[in-house]
Amino acid sequence: MKCVMFVCKKNSSRSQMAEGFARILGAGKIKVTSSGLEASQVRPEAIATMKDIAIDITHQTSNALSEFKPEDFDVVISMCGCGVSLPPEWLERDYFDDWQLDDPAEQPEIFPRVRDEVKERVEALIETVV
Repeated sequence: MKCVMFVCKKNSSRSQMAEGFARILGAGKIKVTSSGLEASQVRPEAIATMKDIAIDITHQTSNALSEFKPEDFDVVISMCGCGVSLPPEWLERDYFDDWQLDDPAEQPEIFPRVRDEVKERVEALIETVV
């Protein structure tokens, strides 16, 4: 089973939504976690936007990338263009991609659009790596 890391700047919105989708859509196919270049907190807007489609991410936590070992992951996805800021060992996993999604924290009205984009990409990722 492939281990997937979604990483973003603060692990508060995009990476949290990706983790939520991957846990549901990839159940039994992949293991998933998310982190940030720095830890913060899961944004209430991310929780509410996911709840709108019956996915509960209230128990997910915001974690710093430094809490994890790159060798424990096969797949690394940067959500925000932060791939250039990742330590090289994270970029050298079996599969790396940088999705560069808009930041809904800056524009809360785009949370639903970003959520839907994340879902499409997670679905495609699961098909690619499984």
